Amino acid sequence: MNDDNPIGIIELGNKNFTCLIFKTNKDKKIEVLSTSITASDGIYNDVVLNLKKASNAIRLAISTAEKKAKITLKKINVVFEQTDFLCTRFSKHKKIDGSKIHRNDIEFLLKEAKKQLIHNDKNQSIIHIFNHNYVVDGKIFIEEPINVFADNLTHEMTFVTTPKNNLKNINQVFFDCDIEIEKFFSRTFTLAVNLLTHNNLQAGCILINLESMRTSLGFFKNLALIHTTSIPIGTDYFIRDISQVCSLTQKESQLIIKNIDFSFKNTTNLFDKDNYLKDDFFIDSNIRKISKDLIFDIVKERLDEIFELLKKSLKTSGFNLNSGINIVLNGETSNFLNIQLYCENFFGLNVTTKDLPEIDKNFAACLGCAKIIKDGWETEAIPVIKEKNLEKMGFFKRIFTNF
Repeated sequence: MNDDNPIGIIELGNKNFTCLIFKTNKDKKIEVLSTSITASDGIYNDVVLNLKKASNAIRLAISTAEKKAKITLKKINVVFEQTDFLCTRFSKHKKIDGSKIHRNDIEFLLKEAKKQLIHNDKNQSIIHIFNHNYVVDGKIFIEEPINVFADNLTHEMTFVTTPKNNLKNINQVFFDCDIEIEKFFSRTFTLAVNLLTHNNLQAGCILINLESMRTSLGFFKNLALIHTTSIPIGTDYFIRDISQVCSLTQKESQLIIKNIDFSFKNTTNLFDKDNYLKDDFFIDSNIRKISKDLIFDIVKERLDEIFELLKKSLKTSGFNLNSGINIVLNGETSNFLNIQLYCENFFGLNVTTKDLPEIDKNFAACLGCAKIIKDGWETEAIPVIKEKNLEKMGFFKRIFTNF
């Protein structure tokens, strides 16, 4: 990365497009030059539904940030998360026969994995490749085992992919805006880089991001994304369910959700002494009796559905729910009282939430992306690399930059 050139990042969202322009200052730190938040249009769950509307909305988001920074971008990085994302893990093996492990041995295994992935589904495009383990003669190496004598080498990798046509449509939107896409980034990845500590990412941690229309999960270990999934169900479904079942307006249902204690023990905010919804919550609808049990059953059923899908995805990936690894909740959950307690009981793991300043809350994914662009990422095989300080980068990062 050229320190003198401003870098643009845009995050695609269901409600807003957020744009951030930054540069690296003299102290080698990220300096945010400008930001913008504009209403999204033409895109749902990061899939293009209307090219013209999407182009107009994205053009506005970028131009607003450009005017504030007093610059014009030629390229931009795109942060997104599609429910069509696929996460595929490979374990590739090569005999070394007592020789030293060389760079081309690891390169060979990565190319073999990529070849197999493309052969299995030619309609997928690779967004990220992560290395998360080397196994040398049965021993696990986190760092690349270059010049180590060995009989056998196994390389464990994770590929994150999405349908090619989805990317073609997004590329077309930005082409219509007269700007080129520099690189695509998974939102789960960039959020984790910004929200999780180095110890979290190294020892193992699960990030669950509850958005309005989608919920995403990422399992990280050894500084790599081991498993990720995204489902098209989010917090707005709680509001919709209450509205439909109880014949209440969206405004009334939203107010109910904001006042629920997700431990489902403290009910005084919502219900009267007879356990019926208080009259105060009937803003536009006629007052009637709606029981506590009905409201709680609606919310629990939807919450259990989301968590069950995430748990099933983790089990399918081979994750051990008895591992003791922590979960960090992010997104709309920051407004939900005691949501972490319900999550803890469901998964049987320690759960925390993130309370972020406003700029970090709105631009958390963009800020994480800026960190990756600035410094690269140790375990990513296709990173955006900082041109300076190449000697500080891991071998895996260097040799696969242009892979």
